[in-house]
This record gives sequence, C-alpha cells and structure tokens, in this order.
Amino acid sequence: MTAATLLTGALAAEEAGVTPATIRKWVQLGRLSPAGKQGRAQLFRLEDVFAAERDARRRPRTAG
Repeated sequence: MTAATLLTGALAAEEAGVTPATIRKWVQLGRLSPAGKQGRAQLFRLEDVFAAERDARRRPRTAG
C-alpha cells in the first residue's frame, strides 16, 4: 500500500487544471475535503482532487 499524495490547494489546482479559487469553492460546497493541514495551508489527496474535478465536469452548470 502506498501513502496518499498530499498537495497544497495551489498545487492541487495546477494538477487538476483549475484555479486555486475553484479548489476553495469545491471545499466551500462540500465537494472536496482537506486531508490535513501544514501550517495554515490545507492539504488535499490528489485522488480526491481528481474525483472532485470529474464530478464538476459531470454536473450541469446552474445560473445563479
């Protein structure tokens, strides 16, 4: 079993091809949960970020 890869929000955003603001929005909406903290920075599992990104692509955008 391998250890999970943990990334800061900025690195997670880069890997998923989105902005750091999108990562923060996914957390706010409950679509992504931090796996830990390093100082003040939230850390995310790479596989969780990719799952949230796939989910976001499947969801229809709503006007609001």
